[in-house]
Amino acid sequence: MPAYTREKTKGGKRDDYYRDRRRRKVCAFCADKTVSIDYKEVNRLRRYLSERAKIEPRRKTGTCANHQRQLAVALKRARVVALLPYAPQHLRP
Repeated sequence: MPAYTREKTKGGKRDDYYRDRRRRKVCAFCADKTVSIDYKEVNRLRRYLSERAKIEPRRKTGTCANHQRQLAVALKRARVVALLPYAPQHLRP
C-alpha cells in the first residue's frame, strides 16, 4: 500500500493561511466620510443594535475604533431621549 504524501505546491503554507481568513470589513462611517455621528439618525443607528437591543461589537459591524466610540455615545444618547429602546420589545404569542 503506498504511503499518502501531500504534493508540494508553490506557496502551500501560504494558501493554508489565507484559506481561513475573511475579508476585513470596512467602516461605513469612514467610507461615507462622516465627520460626526448624530444621535437623531435613528434608522442608521438601529443597524448597530442587536435583536436584544445591545450595541454590536466592532468585530461584527466592522467600524473603526474611533467611530465605534462615537457610535456608542450616540446610541446611549438616543436611548436617553427615548428614540431607541434600552431593551427589546416583548413579543406575545
